[in-house]
Amino acid sequence: MAKTTLKNKRIQDLVDQNNVHAYVLYFFGIKFYEYSEQTLEQVCQDKGLKVEQVVRGLESPNSNFQEADLPLISYPIDLILEYLKHAHFTYVKHKLPYIARLVESFKADHEDYIEIEKDLKELFPLFLEDFIHHIYEEEDTLFGYIRLLEKASKGTYNPSQLYYMLEKNSLQRFAMEHEVHDDEMIGIRRITNNYALGKDAPLHVKVIYSELTAFEKSLKTHARIENEILFPKAMIIENRVKKIFGEKVKYN
Repeated sequence: MAKTTLKNKRIQDLVDQNNVHAYVLYFFGIKFYEYSEQTLEQVCQDKGLKVEQVVRGLESPNSNFQEADLPLISYPIDLILEYLKHAHFTYVKHKLPYIARLVESFKADHEDYIEIEKDLKELFPLFLEDFIHHIYEEEDTLFGYIRLLEKASKGTYNPSQLYYMLEKNSLQRFAMEHEVHDDEMIGIRRITNNYALGKDAPLHVKVIYSELTAFEKSLKTHARIENEILFPKAMIIENRVKKIFGEKVKYN
């Protein structure tokens, strides 16, 4: 699409054309629902932004905001942990604050979505708090334990600390607990009727549902990486460390 066409379009039309544009605009400090009737060029002038830079972002909306398709199964476990931590950072610092702002500013203005607005405003902050707590707990416990195992497998460990951690933790138990958390968005899906949109759904609803759908898809990918790649690799290391440590104890 020509740059002149994009910069002369109303913000509302840009977002209606592609809901991901709302996130690109938000990244540049433009909340689409506050400037819906203005053109992109007018908003950029008001906010002191270079319209060409914003247009480039709109023309390739997924270049900065899409998860990389990496061959993680071939990666060493420390790089897999870094990849997952980066995903956590993106959720906590970028995606979730954006969705929270969308929900907070949500005004249904449509009888089919008034109850959904009310329920989302009550449930999403609770989901957010629980989700962030889960992420930090996972990094502190599971990721910390795997890093300890990885170092121990290379001969770097404190015997008493390693013994304590092996007694205290089990990757099989972590994996079972992880499955319980795999469907964290079930409540939000129920409220939104699986993100079903009517023909005349307001733009704000379309954007919220689009972001929730994309976030849930990302979570499923994240969970698959942990369940199918991280845990199997980590369990192999755990068994190796237990064997090595057990033999050392036996001969001491």
